[in-house]
Amino acid sequence: MGRETRARIDLAALQHNFTVAAGQVPNARVMAVVKADGYGHGIEAVAGALAGHAERFAVACIEEAQRVRKAGIAQPVVLLQGFHQAADIATCSKLQLEPVVHSDQQLNALSSAPPDRPLRIWLKINTGMNRLGFSPSVADQVIASAKSVPNVTLAGLVTHYACADDRNDDFSLHQHDTLAALSSRYPELEVSAANSAAHFRDELQPFDWTRPGIMLYGATPMIGQSARELGLKPAMSLESVITTTRALKAGESVGYGASWRAERDTLMGIVCIGYGDGYPRHAPSGTPVWINGQRTTTIGRVSMDMLAVDLTGVGDAKVGDTVELWGANIPVDEVAAHAGTIGYELLTGVTSRVPRIYNAV
Repeated sequence: MGRETRARIDLAALQHNFTVAAGQVPNARVMAVVKADGYGHGIEAVAGALAGHAERFAVACIEEAQRVRKAGIAQPVVLLQGFHQAADIATCSKLQLEPVVHSDQQLNALSSAPPDRPLRIWLKINTGMNRLGFSPSVADQVIASAKSVPNVTLAGLVTHYACADDRNDDFSLHQHDTLAALSSRYPELEVSAANSAAHFRDELQPFDWTRPGIMLYGATPMIGQSARELGLKPAMSLESVITTTRALKAGESVGYGASWRAERDTLMGIVCIGYGDGYPRHAPSGTPVWINGQRTTTIGRVSMDMLAVDLTGVGDAKVGDTVELWGANIPVDEVAAHAGTIGYELLTGVTSRVPRIYNAV
């Protein structure tokens, strides 16, 4: 059977979380963000599970969109970074992809070589994130240019919030109002601004389309609120097994650098998962895990292929027992906090050597 390290993917939880997202914005439509291999859950399986729910999908790049199409998904797919090569314009029109145009170079490429087939595009407006997008000061000119390109239909305008995860922030309101003022002059254009966090900010109008990402996978998009408090269910359970146990005497150390020493006699278990699988190397001793219905913790440094856990007091713990690294009992956001990162990084960082096991829906 091989090494029993796996990521169990609960597609029913994914669908539940999409329903939560849609319920938060009853007057808007929801496009599911499935970039980064469906946030590490498998883009084909995720898109397939949401095909009966989402009217649109969003990915980062054309390679991801091609995988969605090969999986048989027919809904429009928005390319959040647009096309990177002028040659990709033809692919976008052929596959009915909707690139987000965010730069003069992209707009000039469209104008210089219009597609042979109809192509829908979106324009990215930089309302303050300052990564991609056109300044609102030139938006009227850019919109006119986009509308003038043969075979190109301007579907709408998009922006991205920088601080929506913080309920105390008011910068998102500035971004919202900037886009609202622009879009009011173009009522024929659809508008998309809301990321996962904005679904939980009542003061931020959702406009026409929202773009939930991390919330679909059951991690929190909000500072100071857990996924469970927001009504979300974890879609991934990262699991492995105890491969050996060892009785340590007080004073003995574990792992590289001998960074952890037993303060008492300790029953230790070695679990066959490590940073080569995507478990965070910087997760310190004391990071929670779940074994036999109980919480316990890691001890010592995480290795490439294994880590150690404290089995003292974990009743009847033995070789072959399942260890949940994160999932239904240990929130991924809690593990991320111990490791000094965010749930997004952990979910998208699970490597290809960890098989994804999907439930039936």
